[in-house]
Amino acid sequence: MGVSCPSPPWCWTGRRHGDRVNSRKQAAQSGAEDQSSRAETEAAAARTHRHFPVMAEGSDTEQLLSAFRRFAVHGDTKATGKELNGKNWAKLCKDCKVIDGKNVSGTDVDIVFSKVKQKTARVITYEEFQRALEDLAPKRFKDQSKEEALQSIHKLVEGREPTNVGVTKVAKTATVGRLTDTTRYTGSHKERFDESGRGKGREGREELVDNTGYVGAYKNAGTYDTKGKAEK
Repeated sequence: MGVSCPSPPWCWTGRRHGDRVNSRKQAAQSGAEDQSSRAETEAAAARTHRHFPVMAEGSDTEQLLSAFRRFAVHGDTKATGKELNGKNWAKLCKDCKVIDGKNVSGTDVDIVFSKVKQKTARVITYEEFQRALEDLAPKRFKDQSKEEALQSIHKLVEGREPTNVGVTKVAKTATVGRLTDTTRYTGSHKERFDESGRGKGREGREELVDNTGYVGAYKNAGTYDTKGKAEK
């Protein structure tokens, strides 16, 4: 029966050296994989932030989206509320006091709009709208941290709607009441309204020719046939 001989000492040394080399290779490979994994994670986070900006703590997402949709459909009956054009974006910034005439101007708003939108697009989506606010926040609120500034600019916009600037409302005062009371009108102005105060339109503005054959002041027009039958 044969007896196996132990490996000579030089074989042990070679094995230990090979083990150390393999360990280094495995460690280097593991480090490279970890670095690659971290790079992929950071890239994914950057993509997520680019398409879905982080909301400031304390912000009301529904109120911000509601404001976006109200301004998106302003002045356009065919608008879907999913995209905001440059004109309404500028109006939003003006009505919501994002433009303060000091830190943020109309030019700043236009630049940010061009920055966040797609190259060939004329509108921005809700996500791009959020990025635009995120860009303007540090400029609008310079004395606040980035997170505080974003929260503050969201508060300016949340729940707001377009204002009808330029629409004149009738003041309900005694003076205006007398001026609009048609029962007090005289002369040719009186003829423009009926007894209820409603305008007569063209009849009240123009002298229309009466071809009935009756004199203008005659009050019994149209009663001839009735009167003749009664006498018979």
